[in-house]
Amino acid sequence: MELSIITERCLHTEDEYFLKSMKEAIHEILTDVSDSFSQMIDMALANEIQEGAVVALLKICRQDCFSSLYAPALRTVASICCVEEGISQLEKVDGLLCLADILTDGACAEATRAEAAAVMAQITSPHHSSTQHLSSFLESMQDIVTALIHLCESASCGEVFLLASAALANITFFDSMACEILLQLNAVHILLQACRDRQRVDTPYSKDQVVTILANLSVLEQCTADVLEEKGIEQLLVLLNEKPSSSSPSESAACERVQQKAAVTLARLSRDPLLAQTAIQCKAVPRLIELCRSPAERNNSDSVLVACLAALRRLAAECPDSIGPSDHQQLIKPRLVDSFLLCSNMEESFV
Repeated sequence: MELSIITERCLHTEDEYFLKSMKEAIHEILTDVSDSFSQMIDMALANEIQEGAVVALLKICRQDCFSSLYAPALRTVASICCVEEGISQLEKVDGLLCLADILTDGACAEATRAEAAAVMAQITSPHHSSTQHLSSFLESMQDIVTALIHLCESASCGEVFLLASAALANITFFDSMACEILLQLNAVHILLQACRDRQRVDTPYSKDQVVTILANLSVLEQCTADVLEEKGIEQLLVLLNEKPSSSSPSESAACERVQQKAAVTLARLSRDPLLAQTAIQCKAVPRLIELCRSPAERNNSDSVLVACLAALRRLAAECPDSIGPSDHQQLIKPRLVDSFLLCSNMEESFV
């Protein structure tokens, strides 16, 4: 009612001072409405959990006669597991084992396995504190990770790939053993091949998941050889050029994450002299310098700037001659914080 009254008054006046003052009031009301709506959804989900919704849905997923209902049931489980109580209930009724069974069952429809991957992505999200208590997850880690990377490889569309890769991305944060398993399963080859396939990786959101996995894999030495073999440096440079195709704020944010994680991956991998040399030959340095010096190229993102400065400094340490005198003086020689301040305050005309 308050919002209706204010907007009605705004429609009948041209007083700019009044309209400006009302703008903040409308923003506060909308924020309150949004917060209240989120709380209502959480309360509704909590109520469903108390009434045994998770148990009932998993019973459906354990009976062959209900196989046509697996996908919608799992989609509902994923929604419920956006609150902590949902994850807790899932673990209590051995839900992870049920998910593992579905993911590893080749006879299950792709859509069903994709929904199981969505639940896995939800419950392993870094935003949840309770993921540390998913002890049963470790028991099925090998099977789950194997099934998810195979789903990435065989995905028939972008949505299936996104769900499977999102689950894997979260799992690589969840436990380092997952990274070792992925390297054994030739994950670098599978993920880089997917990046070159528009049918599977068709949005910045999917690329964000891929480069998140690569960034986490890149802390292991074996990853370097795999990236070189698969010409992964060239693909990282493609990702460093990621730009939004629309004015959507969420798409712009995803592109920033892609650029940042591509730079982080490059920095980590460039501890290897051969890989650093390959990156320089592929013209990584000019693109990193451009991202540092041109705020528009990185959508004014500070996180992209920091990652690119770190990657540049790593390459400069391995190959000092790869960076010109003026760039070395401003981007390499000063303390990182000083170079950051210099670049973050740069005007386009200066570039």
